[in-house]
Amino acid sequence: MSATASDSIMETGTFVNCFLLVISLVIIPVNGGYDKERDALLKGTFPQDFIWSSATAAYQIEGAWNVSDKGPSVWDTLAHQDNNRDTGDVACDSYHKYPADIQLMKQMGLKYYRFSISWPRIFPTGEQQDGVNQDGVDYYNNLINELKANDIEPMVTLFHWDLPQALQDRYGGFLNNHTTNTTVIHDLFGDYARFCYQNFGDRVKYWITFNDPWIIALEGYGIGNFPPKHRDPAEGQYKAAHNIILSHAKAYHIYDDEFRAAQGGQVGITLNCDWGTPKTPADADAAIRYIQFSMGWFAHPIFKNGDYPEVMKTTMTRKAQEEGRTTSRLPEFTPEQKAYISGTGDFFGLNHYTTVEVIDTCCTPIENPSYDTDKDIGTGHAPDWPRAASSWLYVVPWGIRNLLGWIKEEYGDPDIYVTENGRSDHDQDPAIMMDMERICYYMMYTNEVMKASNLDSVKVKAYTAWSLLDNFEWLSGYSERFGLHYVDFNDPTRTRYPKASSVFFKQLVRNNGYPEGSEFTKYVENMWYFCHNTTEAEVNGYTGGASQISSLFSLFLAIPMMIAYSLIA
Repeated sequence: MSATASDSIMETGTFVNCFLLVISLVIIPVNGGYDKERDALLKGTFPQDFIWSSATAAYQIEGAWNVSDKGPSVWDTLAHQDNNRDTGDVACDSYHKYPADIQLMKQMGLKYYRFSISWPRIFPTGEQQDGVNQDGVDYYNNLINELKANDIEPMVTLFHWDLPQALQDRYGGFLNNHTTNTTVIHDLFGDYARFCYQNFGDRVKYWITFNDPWIIALEGYGIGNFPPKHRDPAEGQYKAAHNIILSHAKAYHIYDDEFRAAQGGQVGITLNCDWGTPKTPADADAAIRYIQFSMGWFAHPIFKNGDYPEVMKTTMTRKAQEEGRTTSRLPEFTPEQKAYISGTGDFFGLNHYTTVEVIDTCCTPIENPSYDTDKDIGTGHAPDWPRAASSWLYVVPWGIRNLLGWIKEEYGDPDIYVTENGRSDHDQDPAIMMDMERICYYMMYTNEVMKASNLDSVKVKAYTAWSLLDNFEWLSGYSERFGLHYVDFNDPTRTRYPKASSVFFKQLVRNNGYPEGSEFTKYVENMWYFCHNTTEAEVNGYTGGASQISSLFSLFLAIPMMIAYSLIA
């Protein structure tokens, strides 16, 4: 069916009502532990200027890994080291299929799109002095122009993990500042950021310097599971994070000094964080320590005072004494660097997916120190938290509201952009197209974001679904799918198919939330208790299970459900 015909069907209230009614009756409940006050559906809408978006990343979707003069990234190198490993060589082939992707966004009514630029696609070696890949520049110009032509605003990430391999080989990547080399990584990153501002900034008004620096530092330079696979669990992550923070500040100041007046954009950073909830009241301090050692590691210098959190510094000083070291493994910023770093965020980007229970394990000396032991905590999950396909992703909607409120109080009430949030399914045959659990996830998490905005006065400005497309999920390859759209990776043309969640998300965007009295909200009400694995009767003190009721209807309504879905597929 053509996009035009599909749109005309989805515009009709009859189709939407039928579609959501069917889902509400057969949905698989996905969340446990319902709290009548905490988890109740909030009706209302987001502010009129609220940003709804979806997100991708260059290595995960672009493909074209060696097209033209593009240089290899550290992820290209890792993927090609094992012949049995999935690669991003083709991925979703968005390098060639970006116009089709933009039409998917337009069909969903999205007005913003978050994507990343591949550093080695612009500078093949990572250094401008070695030459610019004009084809790469043209690709991003064409992508941005196509977005603008379809009334979609680009939100651009400068670094989403694909470091040019040459920079790792020449300078040690983000460890560079701690070697004898004279060239420092934050200067090179500044050159790259300046080039992007010069060439794309007339149309791009939202810039994100780094995506998930915690993962870059810890997985890439500490644990060593991610490229460049530098294993130094005692110190590597701290050295890399130090340089990433300085690189972020460099890119921010370049924009502030050279481009802001003419271009009028904003520059921020995106930090990932799980909410840490104490397992017992005695673990409350440990839960705060968990957040400060993850998100605070980067947010405290940028949004507070240019330096690491006090609990992080005092903990690492104590660790140094226990280990017989004369200095802490946590590097120190100079007074000049602290002043340079502080306040370098126009907005606070947040990637959030899940919640953990935190247990205090302080303070036993450790023979082989690492980031995980430095925190003096243990983490786990409540038994009634359902898990997605990703082993680390448990569905705990109220965690995002708590985290948003904590950011508001800790960092002076900044503008917050939720830059990723989503749920994974397994790659399986037949494909999961009626992705009910993802619909429930988006429904519950966005309602918690609205509570943070409307009830807690958190300045949440944006919500971004991860992801627009199924894509290359890093070390998991293509075994996990986060997309609103299914991508057939066995098809050379990489055909995209809308999942049921894309229809739900379109209605969510169109309604800008859950307005009182709307048909959309009425059917969300019908789905609400099923998504929380309960029933209205149970919530109000009666007995009976949601899963039993859903099972009763599922077989009877399977055929009409598929007919309803075929109208939009």
